[in-house]
Amino acid sequence: MATKRKSAAPNRSFKVSDQIQRDLSELIARELKDPRVGMVTLQGVEVTPDYAHAKVFFSVLVGDPEVTKDALNQAAGFLRNGLFKRLHIHTVPTLHFIYDRTTERAADMNALIAKAVASRGPEQE
Repeated sequence: MATKRKSAAPNRSFKVSDQIQRDLSELIARELKDPRVGMVTLQGVEVTPDYAHAKVFFSVLVGDPEVTKDALNQAAGFLRNGLFKRLHIHTVPTLHFIYDRTTERAADMNALIAKAVASRGPEQE
């Protein structure tokens, strides 16, 4: 009886995305000399099934996210070339940087919760 083998493609896609995130973090921190790119944290990478494109989600600690996004997208070719030298895959994806507002939204939610807790009097606890 023949057994069906599960595709390793989804697992490989996760591994490639994870490796791209690690390598890009290092490239941005050590080799990208653009002053518009400050403290950038890569939140995640999503690679298309054909590995042609990768969405790179980032957040910034300080600075304007749009300026940082423009700088990263302008440096995408340089960063892709750096990935090509590090990754051992046939196709290195074209990089598309997207500002991730998750941490910003989390901070806003924490502020709202703190405000709600502060507005409750001690008698309501």
